[in-house]
Amino acid sequence: MQAPETDGPVMIPPELKWLKWLVIALAGVMIAGFLVLIAAIVIRFDAAPALPLPENLVLPEGADPMAFTQGKDWIAVVTTDDRVLIFGRDGSLRQEMAIE
Repeated sequence: MQAPETDGPVMIPPELKWLKWLVIALAGVMIAGFLVLIAAIVIRFDAAPALPLPENLVLPEGADPMAFTQGKDWIAVVTTDDRVLIFGRDGSLRQEMAIE
């Protein structure tokens, strides 16, 4: 089966021209939004941490870290042997608690 032959250029209805431009605009907005999202992620990950971490924390013998959190003036490390170690911002051990 052959396509019907036409004698000139095919005319696109005005509604479809409007739809075509809307689709092009939507694609442009989506690309711009994606680029903004990538830029925001790069800027966020490149920023310095809100609270500086000490250069090193010395854990007690046999303690392996499992989780970590921090407050304004303390750092807590949960170990695999069910202990919570509270350090000061200078890296000194303040308190040790056993989890039962």
